[in-house]
Amino acid sequence: MPHPYPRRLAGSLLLAAALALPAAAQTTPATRTQDSLFVRQNYRKLEQLIPMRDGTRLATILYVPRDASKAIPYPFLMERTPYSAGPRGADTYATRGPGPSRELSQEKYIFVYQDVRGRYLSEGQFEEMTPALPPGSGGKAAKGQAHDESTDTYDTIEWLLKHVPGNNGRVGITGISYPGFYASASLPNAHPALKAVSPQAPVTDEFIGDDARHGGAFFLLDNFDFTNYFDVPRPQPVAAYQQLFAPKIADAYQFFLDLGPIKNANQSQYFNGRARIWNEYLAHDTYDAYWQARNIRPHLTGVRPAVLVVGGWYDAEDLFGALHTYQAIEKQNPAATNRLVMGPWTHGAWSRPDWSKFGPLTFGQNTAEYFRRTLETPFFNFYLKDKGSFNAAEATVFDTGTNDWKTYPAWPPKAAQEMPFYFQPGGVLYGVVEGQLAPYQQQSDFHIVRTQPANSIASPTFSEYLSDPAHPVPYAPGILSSRSNEYMIADQRFAAERPDVLTFQTLPLPADLTVAGPLAVDLWVSTSGTDADFVVKLIDVLPDDAADPAPGAQNTTLPGTQRLVRADVLRGRFRNSFTKPEPFQPNVPTEVKYELNDVLHTFKKGHRLQVQVQSSWFPLVDRNPQQFVNISTANAADFQKATIRVYHESGHASSVTLPVLK
Repeated sequence: MPHPYPRRLAGSLLLAAALALPAAAQTTPATRTQDSLFVRQNYRKLEQLIPMRDGTRLATILYVPRDASKAIPYPFLMERTPYSAGPRGADTYATRGPGPSRELSQEKYIFVYQDVRGRYLSEGQFEEMTPALPPGSGGKAAKGQAHDESTDTYDTIEWLLKHVPGNNGRVGITGISYPGFYASASLPNAHPALKAVSPQAPVTDEFIGDDARHGGAFFLLDNFDFTNYFDVPRPQPVAAYQQLFAPKIADAYQFFLDLGPIKNANQSQYFNGRARIWNEYLAHDTYDAYWQARNIRPHLTGVRPAVLVVGGWYDAEDLFGALHTYQAIEKQNPAATNRLVMGPWTHGAWSRPDWSKFGPLTFGQNTAEYFRRTLETPFFNFYLKDKGSFNAAEATVFDTGTNDWKTYPAWPPKAAQEMPFYFQPGGVLYGVVEGQLAPYQQQSDFHIVRTQPANSIASPTFSEYLSDPAHPVPYAPGILSSRSNEYMIADQRFAAERPDVLTFQTLPLPADLTVAGPLAVDLWVSTSGTDADFVVKLIDVLPDDAADPAPGAQNTTLPGTQRLVRADVLRGRFRNSFTKPEPFQPNVPTEVKYELNDVLHTFKKGHRLQVQVQSSWFPLVDRNPQQFVNISTANAADFQKATIRVYHESGHASSVTLPVLK
């Protein structure tokens, strides 16, 4: 069954066909029949248990071109996955083609899929985000039986080169999501034959910004469902897993409110103490050795293969991972061949047959096919086959405001200039030009004035709201049974209407404004409690007089839409350190700074910039009791209302700083 919240599961290329695709993305029966026939006519399938250096054997499936020989050798293209290398059986072929895309299948490679340690039919013990060995302890020279994902990749490549005839001695690795992590993990101490690696939406740092937590705040909705599917005890190798329980969720918001404190997930009707990884996540509620060991970024040194990092601006799981994997390789390997692609995609959507629209957004082109045809396929062909050329820019990035592909010699663009936007009384957002805080007066500047009466708040020095854990702010409008990817572009008017959400915005812009890079949040806040979450959203407000669309039309111009561009959360206790959380001193102004993931978005002339601030994002994020207690073991009585103040005065000036291209 497809995974309803495709956290990491959606990245499994072999399972992509099982996912529910939008109508426009469906392949036709004729195409599927044609692809299936092509696979059987052009590939033979092999299944093998490949021994690692410690004797553990990993279940591996190979699709070998039938004409592979010394005269016609092919490179290997491999994916290592915790989501099953299947389908199993010598005569059961992957129907969409053996490769990660139709284009690569048609190109013909020796495709390799492998169950990682402890998953499905591979032997051994599975470790969540296997910690990497110390530098220099992997590769061929490794002694003893010490192993990690780098050594398992190394040993697999060594076996393939020796035992699969008709290969040209070159290997590439790719993978989306969790398989993207295994692609990243192949880079330290890489086998000399490994020439090209493409980590795509790679899980990277699960406490800071990927999957498990963002800014230390637990991503409840995704983890609850993912645990039910993935975190299943496996006493011996199995071809399939059963869910821990049969979920019956009609309204996720109400379901998780009724669940109560997060510790209740271990009740008998749910995990019942059986979910090892879930319990590890909750037991390690700071950025301790457990999480630090699972951060692959410090190990991405000495990178020799060419790298193509891929991510999606609308990826609800691993947007952080793509951006920060690229940045880590770039910073630690200045001479490496390392490129970045960021498109208008949800998690793994670039592997879909068609991605020309998403929710109400239309892109005017099949962005997925464009990527595969002009970037992914040429990348592997060039580095593994010496075929054609690969002259992609350092960064190929989609502008989500103009629907255009842009290329840059660096990411973020070096030309981007920091422009702070300050919160003011009455919901005003002021920009700064040449160090002066004032409404802009020149037509060439961005006019920013008050949009609400100045006396609409209680004090000229702060705005405030009451945050109530019993009535948290929903992460998306409507009643949803599962997590919707569309929350990342959702109209935020449903939130702006709530008294526990602060809104600050500009006047209509007299010229286009392009933002390119990460967003810096600098809040001055206080709380009547001792802890609080802070969710900050950057929003593109469309004109109120925008043309009404034709009935049923897909469009981006609904009048007054408050389209979400970027948002994220920081658990306030981690404002100074993820390793040493601190309580707030009640009612004392305190600075909270953090970074939102990058954007490339042009706010068009006539649109407004808007920023929203709130303290809950439910049930995407678990509820903060707003008391400095252990949230993993908190009781219902620990959850308390709190008055949150966001200051906008001299010395306590809250702002969001945008990297602006002029």
